[in-house]
Amino acid sequence: MTAFDTYILFELAGASYGLRSADVQHIEMIEHVTPVPNTAAAVDGLVFSRGKVVPALNLRVRFGLPREANSLRTRLIFLKFRERTVALIVDAAREFRKIETSSIRSMDETLQGINGNYLDGVATVAGRLVLLLNVEVVLNLDYGEALLTDVVPATPATT
Repeated sequence: MTAFDTYILFELAGASYGLRSADVQHIEMIEHVTPVPNTAAAVDGLVFSRGKVVPALNLRVRFGLPREANSLRTRLIFLKFRERTVALIVDAAREFRKIETSSIRSMDETLQGINGNYLDGVATVAGRLVLLLNVEVVLNLDYGEALLTDVVPATPATT
């Protein structure tokens, strides 16, 4: 029997990426992001979704790519990470795919000598390469803890 994992596929700067569907809570169109001063450069600010205030991380900036204005295709991908919800801002997201686990190549055999530590692997899906993200590493490098703990208090302040 063939083993599969399911992924949400998204676009970023012309490349295809994948997130395990188990890590994704939901996807929304981007409406308004409220900037927050003194946060990491890749944190665009806060968004309100389903009764929660959530930090929004711009993956273009996080990966060192140029910022682009949001479009009708821009999406927020909401992830649950360490008991917190975080939104990733991506260029487009609308695909749900099963990927055979045996077809995923590790980064060690794919990118020798190149730091691809935010990737779990790479797979070919419908004739295109898909880079499979390691959510924990993407959210924890350099300023990840500030993203998850300082942007939005874990519990509301009482007066």
